[in-house]
Amino acid sequence: MKAQVKSIDGGVAKDIELPAIFSEDYRPDLIKKAVMALQSTRRQPHGTYPYAGICSSAVGWGSGRGSSHVPRIRNGSRAAKVPQAKGGREAHPPKVEKVLTKEINQKEKQKAFRSAVAASISAELLKSRGHVFEGAVPVVFEDKFETLAQTKDVISALTAIGVYNDIERAKDSRKVKAGRGKMRGRRFKQRKSLLIVTADKPLTAARNLSGVDVVTVDQLNVEHLAPGMQAGRLTVWTEAALTRLEGR
Repeated sequence: MKAQVKSIDGGVAKDIELPAIFSEDYRPDLIKKAVMALQSTRRQPHGTYPYAGICSSAVGWGSGRGSSHVPRIRNGSRAAKVPQAKGGREAHPPKVEKVLTKEINQKEKQKAFRSAVAASISAELLKSRGHVFEGAVPVVFEDKFETLAQTKDVISALTAIGVYNDIERAKDSRKVKAGRGKMRGRRFKQRKSLLIVTADKPLTAARNLSGVDVVTVDQLNVEHLAPGMQAGRLTVWTEAALTRLEGR
């Protein structure tokens, strides 16, 4: 399988042979499992105070009073401590001992990564995710693309090859979330656009563009390639990144 290497002005520099990883079978089941396992590692253990709701002197009245056998506060008849009582303990509270991480076999994880990489060159999957682009995929730049230091130069290069419209699509998608999350530092939601993969250093000049993620090929994982567990992300590679990808 071949691909065209584009120069930063949009011209075709040369043709290259793609690594064998791009011929992998599409396995959405393994991709979903790998992304869920990755996301589970970011969950934080939490639990309630062990004595919450039971710090009370309430005792039960026992039998013979015509009342249920629940602990009641002294000098009154209000129930306490039990889950159904006001101010009582929680029935099944969260516990810090609970294991929140999900495991995945190493071979399944590797297969999911290869499958997600291969899915990034499927025009059908890219369009099903809503990506907007012109021309063929994958999008491969010459290594000079990694040296761009200004955002305007990156925009010019992406416009020249017909993928900048996808960033505009993500920019227009920014909306305020529903629910309490918008009060907790998660006010906006926004679509993902390009994933830019380089060889040595992330392309920092592109990191503020709407929906764009910039990573090196060594940092690349399944969640970058399949946000929301849906594979087929529009990805921009450099020639050196593809060469290093063969060793993953």
